[in-house]
Amino acid sequence: MKTSLRHAAYPFLDPLLKGGSLLQASRFAARDPLQEQRRIFSWLLERGARTRFGADYGFAELARLPFAQAYRRYQGKVAIRTYDDFWRDYFSRGAREGERGLTLNLENLTWPGRIPFFCETSGTTAPSKFIPFSREMFAANRLAALDLTSCYLKGNRKSRLFQGRLLYMAGSTELNELGPGVLSGDMSAITLRYRPRFLDPFIAPDETTAALPWEEKLEALARLLLKDPCIRGISGVPPWIILLLKRVAELGQDSPERLLPNLELVIHGGTSMKPYAREFSELFPERAPNFLELLPSSEAFMGFQVHGEPQMRLTPYYGVFFEFLPCEDLDERGRPRPDGSCVPLEGIEPGRRYALILSTCAGLWRYHIGDTIRFTERGPLFFEFTGRDKFLDRFEEKVTQGEVEEAVARLNRLPGVEVREFMVGPQIAPRRHLWVLALSDGGGVAPGVLAERLDLALAEQNADYRTFRSQGRITSPSVLVLKEDDIYRWSKEVRGKLGGQSKIPHLDPTLEGELVESLARFAASS
Repeated sequence: MKTSLRHAAYPFLDPLLKGGSLLQASRFAARDPLQEQRRIFSWLLERGARTRFGADYGFAELARLPFAQAYRRYQGKVAIRTYDDFWRDYFSRGAREGERGLTLNLENLTWPGRIPFFCETSGTTAPSKFIPFSREMFAANRLAALDLTSCYLKGNRKSRLFQGRLLYMAGSTELNELGPGVLSGDMSAITLRYRPRFLDPFIAPDETTAALPWEEKLEALARLLLKDPCIRGISGVPPWIILLLKRVAELGQDSPERLLPNLELVIHGGTSMKPYAREFSELFPERAPNFLELLPSSEAFMGFQVHGEPQMRLTPYYGVFFEFLPCEDLDERGRPRPDGSCVPLEGIEPGRRYALILSTCAGLWRYHIGDTIRFTERGPLFFEFTGRDKFLDRFEEKVTQGEVEEAVARLNRLPGVEVREFMVGPQIAPRRHLWVLALSDGGGVAPGVLAERLDLALAEQNADYRTFRSQGRITSPSVLVLKEDDIYRWSKEVRGKLGGQSKIPHLDPTLEGELVESLARFAASS
């Protein structure tokens, strides 16, 4: 659709879409989370019974039982699995290495039919993962996006979101063929490539821009924001959104608040907003857009924030059965202990931190995804994302990602400190934490002062850390400051990842701190 025609169509489409969204939002509000979870569990067992996995674990029999009885037996029969477990036991049966590389055909192994898509995610220290993405999961994600948008429009009747476009800061749009009718790539590439065509007038950028290398794409998106007044929203990961808005300010020689008067909504997810809150407030000191947080992943859509509410809600409606494993039942490497005990949604306790265990409509069964949350209320199911279930625990201190991000958020409230990105990991010989902080201007506060503040913040939040520091079992942390560009260059040149949905890991996931040491060496040689 040509730009002029598209702009002319917005006023006519807007009232129609708002009317439909009110009905959809009412349906969302009427759903009973516990009933929906029981229904989804039964449906998953019925579908899964037609697969090799379902035959191995007697799903046909389980599907005939009442929920409570079926769930108890399901827990007893099916072990919690990681991706590596699924690959070893099932996915590898459909994999072949040939002259043209990997082919992957999962047909009736863990989900009925052939899996048409795989979300390709490269681990920090491991080979690529190929997360199955079924047509049912595609439909579930579309419904989640529809519900999120509908709830926003219901809560913001004066919204002009659909009188313009939403800019997606997606990752690579390249899709790889893994066999006849089977494609893999970034989840955002799959969902954008195969979105309903009627959404085209409301989505930016175009396919040519979306396919650019990250640095060129960032520049093109900044120029597009300045050029197109009909862009009403931005969706992406907080640090990349900030980079984009900073570039807009540089090109436009003014604040984003003034340069983007029609920017109404920022949808963000993938990492905590806490370390970046001050920067957003500085970019929009007087008239900030609306912010909505969501918790998506390649494996499942798990939650979003309803406009006007203070936190995300768990959304147990989209083809996923949730179980919750108390984080005290994780071992020192963040893996479920054999004697760990999960609870379904009806058994959760507000205030307790849980690791998420998922059974999905893409053929993952009791899958340990690696994310953790803490419920703050039962009705609505408000929760906060508390990071990955890895810990800073090389010295048995069990410091969480949420505690680390809160420590950095406190740093960012100090005058002259603007931490854009960071990583922390163990230094074994001196028995301490090594923090690498990427500051916007290279830093005006002495590293020793930053180390003291971080040390104090962790001690205030974590009793084990406080005790171990007082006993000398952990020594004073070390802080290395580098420029913002250096951490992104390291991510691109050493990790091979930059932009889109890829993120700088805030906690070094390696056992001996190899990743944070790699970053420190890179900074020293720059």
